[in-house]
Amino acid sequence: MAAPDFQSLMLPLLRMAADGNVHSFAEARDVLAAEFKLSDADLEEPLPSGRQGKFSNRVAWAKSYLQQARLLVSPRRGHFEISPRGGDVLNSPPARIDIKFLEQYPEFMEFRTPKAEVGGVPSKVPPTQPEPETPEETLEAAQLKMRAGLASELLDRVKAAPPQFFESLVVELLLKMGYGGSRKDAGQAIGKAGDEGIDGVISEDRLGLDILYLQAKKWDGTVGRPEIQKFVGALHGKRARKGVFITTGSFSSEAVAYVDHIDSKVVLIDGRRLAELMIDFDVGVNTAAIYHVKRVDSDYFDEAGVV
Repeated sequence: MAAPDFQSLMLPLLRMAADGNVHSFAEARDVLAAEFKLSDADLEEPLPSGRQGKFSNRVAWAKSYLQQARLLVSPRRGHFEISPRGGDVLNSPPARIDIKFLEQYPEFMEFRTPKAEVGGVPSKVPPTQPEPETPEETLEAAQLKMRAGLASELLDRVKAAPPQFFESLVVELLLKMGYGGSRKDAGQAIGKAGDEGIDGVISEDRLGLDILYLQAKKWDGTVGRPEIQKFVGALHGKRARKGVFITTGSFSSEAVAYVDHIDSKVVLIDGRRLAELMIDFDVGVNTAAIYHVKRVDSDYFDEAGVV
């Protein structure tokens, strides 16, 4: 089964602590994984950012919310134990512990309530909504949605631009990615007239020790295998080993399979990947806002002798 949402982990986590012992986070993760019969694949599933496992993140947030409600307490870093309040809850255990259940505790409501920033007027407590995802999952999912929308808008703009703009964009992107040396050299290389299926040549490194042959075409539909074969044939004619085919369209499955079975190294960049690279290397985009996700610096407190 897939990893349960973090609210579904709250009651099992509290029950685990009912023995009155101090438990580590790693122990809690292992016990809950066994209770829910999670596979290795379930445990290894990452958050969208890839920085942490989804299940570990959910266990951490379940523990954090229980601590905010004072059902669990932390005697030292990375460990927890049940509190008298938590014991009272288990004396008459509910069918489920979730955010709505925890809202009966004033400490949890204080944690959940946004503080007023201007005028000293207290903020209203937002109505309880279903929250199957942890705050980090929600933030990362929203970021992915915004990125997908931005990529789609970028691609539409590129497709609507004249061919000269597309050539300039390719130069800009390759320079940002570390290819081409100077802008002047890169611009001249890309701007060459087509030669047997090759639109330009660009240095792979700043010293010009190796070169890439390019095909950069605005394309509304699907680029098929014949076009790629023509490009590869041109590479062979130049005794070239590496090539990049960039298009605003897409590549057929036959074209993709073809480049996987040839000696030359040919990279296919379709419109979607082109837009993703533009976002990654800040071509045609700017930063609208930055949100910092901060965590406690444990080393800071360790140096002060605070557990």
